[in-house]
Amino acid sequence: MTRPDDPATPAAAPERPAEIPPRTTARRAPGAAARRGPADPVKSLLHHHRDLCERAVDPLEIAAGLEAHGLTDRTAARYRHRDVFALAEELYARMPPRTREPGIGGPSAPGPGPDTEARAAWTLLALLPGAACLATAGVLRVTEGVLGDGTRALVTVVGALLACLALRACLGRGPLRAPEGAGRAGMYACWLLSYAVYGEELLAQVMSGGPGGPWDGTPAPLLGLAAAIAPAAWCAHLFTVHAHRKLSGSRALEEFGAGVRPLLLAAVTLFLGALLPLLYLADLGLGGGGTPVAAVALGVLFFVARLLAAHGLPEPGTVALAAACAVEALAPALVLSARLPGLEPLAQPVNALVSAGGTGAVSALACGGAALGLLLHAALALSRASAHTRP
Repeated sequence: MTRPDDPATPAAAPERPAEIPPRTTARRAPGAAARRGPADPVKSLLHHHRDLCERAVDPLEIAAGLEAHGLTDRTAARYRHRDVFALAEELYARMPPRTREPGIGGPSAPGPGPDTEARAAWTLLALLPGAACLATAGVLRVTEGVLGDGTRALVTVVGALLACLALRACLGRGPLRAPEGAGRAGMYACWLLSYAVYGEELLAQVMSGGPGGPWDGTPAPLLGLAAAIAPAAWCAHLFTVHAHRKLSGSRALEEFGAGVRPLLLAAVTLFLGALLPLLYLADLGLGGGGTPVAAVALGVLFFVARLLAAHGLPEPGTVALAAACAVEALAPALVLSARLPGLEPLAQPVNALVSAGGTGAVSALACGGAALGLLLHAALALSRASAHTRP
């Protein structure tokens, strides 16, 4: 037996505690390895989308970018978040502190729309094309029987040039501005406007054995559409403002899409409410004989195509305009081709359509079908958050 004052006793006592640290280290080693491994999926996502997160000025821009890359709310669940918006907030919070400008829907942001002076500027520009067309029509009406044909043609050319310059200035600013350009949409728009003025008379002459020389135009649709540019700008502005507010208040992509689609339908309906009386007044003032349905369909087609282009999606509008041009060009081509031996059946669809609705039915069918298809596409494209990240 050993005595309490034996020196072997304190030497043996620390042997048991000395074994404890190795056990503790053995238990912590797996945890430390887990922290060094890919246990945090958000970190890998941040590394993959670092450029997007560094450029973003708010979480909403990151959410829109993630959606554009194919991430959905169901995909966000794999990253331990309930939706894309919560995942975007996590990514935004993990970025190093830096100077950020207030983004869309930020607490210090006054709103996505321009200020009062900018609104007044693009509203004034939107009124100029209609004013140029109205002034030209007024001069031609007052000087009827006074000026010769050459002078009246010169007045028409000058008025058309002024209207084109005003339209170019209008589309370069404000809510109708296309940040990525409109591609070949301008060329197709010129064809559609020319057909709206001269197409019905041309088709009538072709079907009666012509064409047999100059034909009279119907400038009423052109005047009505030019005057409707200002309402179109305001409808596009209201849609953009309310869509941004909906984006800042939504917590899921499905919720945002479900809220934007009624806004799009309301914007198109509001534009129709302004377009119809303008076309009626233009037709009443100029005594035009154009088909109102064709002009209305053309106006809706232009509005939806420009709305998509203003949100960075010009290709669908260009395709729709090109399709409408192809149908309008195909109608007289089929009638002319039917004059060849053995090709008489080619003119039967055009004859049936004109017999049912007149020569304006061709333009109504072409523009109406293109506008309907483009509106359905816009309901899907504009319900994505990535289409509303531009200021």
